[in-house]
Amino acid sequence: MEKIEFKTNINASAVKVWDVLFGVKTYPKWTAVFAEGSQVKTDWKKGSKALFHDSKGDGMIAVINENIPNQYMSIKHIGEVMDGKEKLHDWGESLENYTLTEKDGKTELLIDMDITEEWLDYFEKTWPKALDKVKEIAEKPDDHVET
Repeated sequence: MEKIEFKTNINASAVKVWDVLFGVKTYPKWTAVFAEGSQVKTDWKKGSKALFHDSKGDGMIAVINENIPNQYMSIKHIGEVMDGKEKLHDWGESLENYTLTEKDGKTELLIDMDITEEWLDYFEKTWPKALDKVKEIAEKPDDHVET
């Protein structure tokens, strides 16, 4: 596993950025960059299971490792869903972390994650596009976001 990280500065509060990242309506908008029709089934609470899937129902199984609202979310990937079947894997500390740091009404969003070499190129190309989408949604004025 390699650790990769991506960072962007967003002209919005950490509360708004958090709501964009994990909101019911906004999550599918920014994650469509990874897979069209992206969805998640979880309550985002620490210890909860999370199913991340595309429009066909294929995707990843994870556990919410940590959730400190508006500051930090850590997701541990533990398996995959293919053709409707869940298959657990021992990937060790396969974490995807979101760190939000607000200063003067602006938020730095840092994503760091553990990744296998086979997925490295894909995520290095796709995460910057996803962060651009998060930034675009979060910086829209008077856009009410619900989590």
